[in-house]
Amino acid sequence: MSESISRSVRCIDNPPLHIILFEPEIPANTGNIARLCAAAEIPLHLIHPLGFKTDDRNLKRAGLDYWSEVDVTEHDNFADFLNIWQNLTASPKLIIALSAKAEKNYNSINDFPLGSGLLFGPETRGLPQSLLDKYPACTVPMTGKVRSLNLSTTVGIVAYHFLQQLKVF
Repeated sequence: MSESISRSVRCIDNPPLHIILFEPEIPANTGNIARLCAAAEIPLHLIHPLGFKTDDRNLKRAGLDYWSEVDVTEHDNFADFLNIWQNLTASPKLIIALSAKAEKNYNSINDFPLGSGLLFGPETRGLPQSLLDKYPACTVPMTGKVRSLNLSTTVGIVAYHFLQQLKVF
């Protein structure tokens, strides 16, 4: 894995939630999400393979000079992520999968434990069915005739909803 993104020397202790990007493809989206994570002090998990190199100028540009403020961890694959995830604390944490294919509205989830994770799939294909079957899935509702919202837009909508629910803001 590349070490070109500056890593924060601090690890965010007891974060309100985690953002988990499964095989993200577009560097600008990941950079925007990293900036959101820095602003809200949310750890970011990047699950390989990535659709870009972490020294991509578009990734760095979108994250501006906030990369040193992001608690980002890269994982070789989803199994490696789960090994880390299960060892974060002794108590089990909820993972919620976000998908344009899901039927349940994200704002209908009322029991979101502190420290849980929001799992997002690649921009062009979304999460694989195996992950949608394994985790509770929800969507951001849309009334227009589009397939999906932009990944970084969706992360912002849903992350801030749950941060408000957890009374972080």
